[in-house]
This record gives sequence, structure tokens and C-alpha cells, in this order.
Amino acid sequence: MNDQVKKVVLAYSGGLDTSVILKWLIETYQCEVVAFSADLGQPEPMGDVEQNALRTGAVKAYVEDLKETFVQDYVFPMFRANAIYEGEYLLGTSIARPLIAKRQMEIAQREGADAVSHGATGKGNDQVRFELSYLAIDPQIKIIAPWREWDLDSRTALMAFAQKHGIRVPTTPAKPYSTDGNLLHISYEGGILEDPWQAPTDDMFQLTVSPREAPDTPETIEITFERGNPVALNGEPLSPANMLAALNRLGGKHGIGRVDIVENRFVGMKSRGVYETPGGTILRKAHMAMESITLDREVHHLRDSLVPKYAELIYNGFWFAPERLLLQSMIDDTQQHVAGVVRLQLYKGACTVTGRKSDYSLYSEAHATFEGDVVYSQKDAEGFIRLNALRLRIRKLMQDKQQ
Repeated sequence: MNDQVKKVVLAYSGGLDTSVILKWLIETYQCEVVAFSADLGQPEPMGDVEQNALRTGAVKAYVEDLKETFVQDYVFPMFRANAIYEGEYLLGTSIARPLIAKRQMEIAQREGADAVSHGATGKGNDQVRFELSYLAIDPQIKIIAPWREWDLDSRTALMAFAQKHGIRVPTTPAKPYSTDGNLLHISYEGGILEDPWQAPTDDMFQLTVSPREAPDTPETIEITFERGNPVALNGEPLSPANMLAALNRLGGKHGIGRVDIVENRFVGMKSRGVYETPGGTILRKAHMAMESITLDREVHHLRDSLVPKYAELIYNGFWFAPERLLLQSMIDDTQQHVAGVVRLQLYKGACTVTGRKSDYSLYSEAHATFEGDVVYSQKDAEGFIRLNALRLRIRKLMQDKQQ
């Protein structure tokens, strides 16, 4: 191993993988390890994370509340684009990685560390997301990825290592699947979920009730937007993190936001994941409704044509890449007048838009009405149709001549 590594900053969650990695780094590299834990609103309590890191051997442990930064500077920009990967995944894990990596690199600089480390496996997307972010910030940083080096090739082996070294971890053989949570979502992968035919059990879900158990009475809410961002819920102004937390509670109460998908990982394999994204599901629905009356048609369609690429960039770990920054600038420019109020009904797993209004609305009842009007001559449509049909008519005439 590289004996020149003196100090490593580890992205430490306190779970099975990173707890074992912390001890492994100390034993393998004979180096100091600084643990960094980001509080992004994950469901599990963070109270013991610092002490567990120090108890396992870290020379210092940072536990930082980054919830507001996470939602304001990462989640909201992504939702201004209505980003969604392969039609279903709202990128809850993907969007958290660049923030963790950025703060981890800042701590590495502060601590004079010459390396950083993470707990992502050699089969997954997170290794790419972390390391692309590290290298975009410091091209010279040394990266230690234990899953690509050690011989602990299964979670069973990790649990045995943890038991041998007296490391406290929450994962047990009874629930060996991997979870990752933050204020936007929680994901479940691996273990019993590796068989795509195997249904997830009801007791696995943490953020949402089953739609079958949701209230029998619909609930109506109103979300106010400014420049594409939600700023008030039912008329009450809320900070970004508090807004998403409130929408999570509402969505969870009504069983909204569960998805079970098989996605295409960047590294080339397919992976089955189960996700809960209650607040994000509501937010995306509301934002799209707000845009429906405030965006020009061609601007809307052009922006939408770029969303798959934008979502793919986030999924693949290119948050700090120039192409993502370019797209973000264009997307944000479209959001200047995405402002107003959207009304939604939440019921039994469904989120339905029931109203939208805006001072910047481009919807004209006078033009759209099926009743009599004096602002639109229906006869004008004849010339419009014939001009658009001209190339089709010419093509057909040529085909008829050749027969």
C-alpha cells in the first residue's frame, strides 16, 4: 500500500460499509482518518455518529447539518428542470453525492489531508459520482476506494469484520439490503431486492404508508412558486429544507412517492431499486403545473428536450461538469416567470393537480374558450393547416405519379 498517505478524509455515514472502511483504512494504510458525515435529512438519527467514528478510531469527526444547502443549491435547481431519470427515478441519491464530495474536499484542504475515501462499491454509480466530483475540484487528490482494493467482497464478510473488531453497525443479517436516505428520498437496494420478481415487504418502507392504509379523505394543498422554486405551503412561507420536509410528511401520510424500478447504471449493468420520494413527487407535479401556464410553448418544448440529458448528467456524476452548468444556466433563465399558486389533491397514493394561477399566465380564456369569441377567427386555421400540409401533399402527388 502507499505509505505516503498520512491523513484521509472519509465520507462516513456510520453504516456498515463506512464503519468497516474507517477501521480498514487505519489498519491498511497506517494513517490518520478524519470522518465526515453530512446531515442531509436522513431518517436515521445522527446523534451517535460522531462518537461511533471516534470510538472506531477516527482522529476527528465532522458532523455537519447541510439540509438547507442541499435543498436550496442542489435539489431545487434539479427540480427547476423537472429532472427524472429513465422516466421514474427522481435522483435522490445522485443529487446528494456532489454536495458531500464538495464539502469533503473542503475539509480535506482544511485538515491538510492528502487523500479522500468513500464507501461506494466497485459495481455502483456512487463511486463515479464521488470521484468525478473530487477530481473536478482537485485533479491531484489521491482517492482510496476500499471496495476496489480489499477482499471483503460481501456484506456478510463486512458484518463478520465488524463483529471481530467490535464495531457497532445498524445492518443485521435479517435485513441485509442497503439503504440510503436524505431529505429528498430513501432508497433500498441489494439483499432480498436483487430478485426483480421479489416484491418489497411493507415493513421495509420508512417514509410512506401503504396507499391502502392512507386516509380515506382527500387532502387539498396549495404551493406557491417564485422563479421556479416553492416558497410557501398553504400560504405559509417556508425555507427550502422545511418546505421539502413538510411535503414529505404530507406525501408520506397519503402514500405518495413509492417506485420500484430496474434502472441502467452508468457502469453498464441493470440494478433493481425501490425508492420513496413523497415530497419530491408532489413538488415535481406542482412545478410542471406551474410551468404549464407560464412558459412559452417553444421554450417549454426546447427545455423538455434537454431534460433527459440533464438528468443523465446528474445520474452519472457530472454535476460539476461544464455541460451541466451550461444547461442549468439555460434552465434557470426559463424560470423567471414561473410564479404563482398550484392547488393539488393528495389521496391514496395519487397527487392530482386541481388548479393553477399566476400573474404571468399565458393562458387566455378568451382565446381558448369553446364558446363564442371575438378575438380568434376560426377560419384562419384553414390557411394554417394547408401551409403545414403542403409538403405532405407534394409528397403524395409525387408518389401517385410514380405508380
